[in-house]
Amino acid sequence: MRTLAVALAVTLTTAAALPASGTHLEGRLPSGATYVMDIPADWNGTVLLYSHGYRADGWPNPPQNAPDSGTKDRLLDQGYALIGSSYATTGWAVTDAVPDQLATLDVFTEKFGTADRTLAWGTSYGGLVTTTLAERHADRFDGSLSMCGLVQGGVANWNSTLDPAFALNTLLGSDVRLTGFADQAQAQGAAETLTADVTAAQETPQGRARIALAGALHNIPGDAVPGLIQLPAFSWRQEAENRAGGNPSWNTGVDYTAMLQRSPLRKEVTELYKKAGMSLRADLKALNRAPRITADTPAVRWMRGTSVFKGRLTDPQLNIHTTGDTLIPVQAESAYRRAATAAGSGALLAQAYVEAPGHCTFTPGEMVGALHTLESRLDTGRWKASPDALNSLARQADPTSEPRYTGYTPAPYPRPYDLAHPGDARP
Repeated sequence: MRTLAVALAVTLTTAAALPASGTHLEGRLPSGATYVMDIPADWNGTVLLYSHGYRADGWPNPPQNAPDSGTKDRLLDQGYALIGSSYATTGWAVTDAVPDQLATLDVFTEKFGTADRTLAWGTSYGGLVTTTLAERHADRFDGSLSMCGLVQGGVANWNSTLDPAFALNTLLGSDVRLTGFADQAQAQGAAETLTADVTAAQETPQGRARIALAGALHNIPGDAVPGLIQLPAFSWRQEAENRAGGNPSWNTGVDYTAMLQRSPLRKEVTELYKKAGMSLRADLKALNRAPRITADTPAVRWMRGTSVFKGRLTDPQLNIHTTGDTLIPVQAESAYRRAATAAGSGALLAQAYVEAPGHCTFTPGEMVGALHTLESRLDTGRWKASPDALNSLARQADPTSEPRYTGYTPAPYPRPYDLAHPGDARP
């Protein structure tokens, strides 16, 4: 066991010494990350390592060991130990998040002993962290749960985030830099210019049609495009580029006509162009003829090495996603399904869908029910992850809220990328 310089909020000995009210523990890791642990007095022997979502530079960065207080309370009442860290840095912090999460688990084991069962779980960007832990540190976990996770991986994410910005920049004549930002100020300036152009375009049928086309390239509706432009496509990209040492995404070799044909929003775009009296074919031709963006090879190599999945699962993983997610489109699940199938791990992966709008808008019952589904797979060796089975467990966990698991098959991810099947032209 590594030596940890830990500032403890309380002094603990073993799990047997837990007070009747349970124990709350906070501390700091050598990396500077903080952690939080809650262990009920009647601990059931299972520890849940929670990975939180993306936090941009300058945002508060407290440690977190559950998605929300309602879910936390239910799990503590059921005897689960809950732990998690802040990660030492914000932004695209996977190279800090993974070791900090493992170090947090080390502290827990040092203080309470080895758990009977250890599960990794996380939301949004934390789904990427969770899946990285599952693929690269399988010896530390028995199973994992990714919720609304960025399981398409880093290269696919930044490629498909580029596409709507590229389409708007071309079709609205904005002429802003889309990659290779010198600093946050330059990225934010580009975002402000393009956002202003999008706001103006929303006032006309022609503009709304083009915004819808841009969104469809990322499998999100047109009304979600401004949010994508304001932060992920520019400010968050600049931070990721800074870590990667350059631009890790490209659109060389991409056929936007074919991409739209695969989009579940194609019909909506076609109707909007028809109402606006515009030629969709002409705009797609303009996109396909526009000068392309190439990636910086070392940056792609860094992103591949840190944030791309091989799909090689050793233990069961359950993924849940809302069908109306506009930040990490539900089609991200198609990308990870492809990777897991190619790696021969398909039987270990189950995916389930909640019919709801928004990003990570699960109820506590839906999340606790998903955890119990993962545990059932570990106990029995068989997945019981049908919508009916998940809804039944969710109702048991939270009788006050009607669960919304539904039968659903996501469309292909717009530009899937995994190490076994890159999918796009190389930069």
